[in-house]
Amino acid sequence: MNAFKRFDFKEEMLKAVENIHFTHPTLVQERVIPKILKGNNVIVQSSTGSGKSHAFLLPIINNIHPEDKKVQSIIIAPTRELARQLYNMASEVLKTFPEIEAKLFIGGKDFERDQTRAENSPHIVIGTPNRILELIHSSNLKVSEASSLVIDEADLSIDLGFLETIDKISNAIDSSAQFLVFSATIPNDLQHFLQKYLTHTEVLVIDNTKQKANIHYSLIPVRSDNKMSKVLDITQNITPYLGFIFANSRERADELYEYLAQNGVNVGIFHGGLKPRERKQVINQIHNLEYMWVVASDLAARGLDFDGASHVINYDIPREIEFFTHRVGRVGRGEYSGVAITLYEPNETDLLDQIESKGYKFKHEDLIRGELREIKDRKKRSERRKKEVQLDEDLSYKVRKPKKVKPGYKKKMKQDLEKLKRDKRKQYAQNQKRKSKKR
Repeated sequence: MNAFKRFDFKEEMLKAVENIHFTHPTLVQERVIPKILKGNNVIVQSSTGSGKSHAFLLPIINNIHPEDKKVQSIIIAPTRELARQLYNMASEVLKTFPEIEAKLFIGGKDFERDQTRAENSPHIVIGTPNRILELIHSSNLKVSEASSLVIDEADLSIDLGFLETIDKISNAIDSSAQFLVFSATIPNDLQHFLQKYLTHTEVLVIDNTKQKANIHYSLIPVRSDNKMSKVLDITQNITPYLGFIFANSRERADELYEYLAQNGVNVGIFHGGLKPRERKQVINQIHNLEYMWVVASDLAARGLDFDGASHVINYDIPREIEFFTHRVGRVGRGEYSGVAITLYEPNETDLLDQIESKGYKFKHEDLIRGELREIKDRKKRSERRKKEVQLDEDLSYKVRKPKKVKPGYKKKMKQDLEKLKRDKRKQYAQNQKRKSKKR
């Protein structure tokens, strides 16, 4: 039995759900679909990979009136790739609804052609903020009677500076329209926007920064001078179905990509610095599995859906935990398992503490003889270093500086201190041995 039958869907929608091989709704779909079907405003805080796209696409398509030839729903995404991805998802569902028309409007396409396409008033408009607003201002896209507006990846839209544009689009539609906002986080700027349009709407926090049981979280220590070589070792010894390597900036991504490519790794590059045509080409190449590894900035972590990714490497630890969640959300989707490897330097323990405070639990490992093998916990190693420092302080008073300094006295003092430390460790080991015998 298809579990989607519990929703108040039309028969055609249940058939469409079967055609796209959905049998059980995800948690976000379970909680959000009934509210959208009832016409409620919805604010959803949910991480990547939770199934949120279909959580709004299915009920929106279900509520479309095909005989009413006007724009009934507008879906806004912050990037061309995300908009195209949503359009492709909608198109799959709409194969069961040939009478419902959806059109994609994104930058980088011929504007005059988009003007002509917009005049036909598709039932569903999917696109990027600037292109949609341009079409509204040109009077080719008439949205005043739209009954719903979806703002997907709202926090990323703010990061990219689209809040004012989205505000203008929101003002252009009927004040009674249903607002559906999906975001990984709710930053202050977004809160102000929500208060303007959605004063008394509940924020549904779903599946937020929660460790997935089917992902292996590996933590590998590195030094800054051997970081790239460690990534090279990993890529040469681990064979993914598809792997992503995330850096914190385009520059660092480019630098790592060049290094790996020069050393013979089958690797691609994806970030916001690529031209639109290049980005589209790389996305097609990734989908066609032409690359084994892809070095990327966080643009690729924010909603781009690549089926079958099996490995993620955090070359840099992101400064915001939400980005960590987006990155590792590339793997472990559905019934698939995945591996998320995070490299860390000695000065990054505070960032790791923040990530662990959100419930993530790492396996402390290193690449040894071509395999990930368990090593001592970073905190135990840190405690050992502290003990070494304390031992130095405790024993240094026993090694006195001679009144008359002779050549080589520093070396002699260091040797004396090392001897005392060895004796101290030996004494400690003997005590531990006696205790274990008594037990």
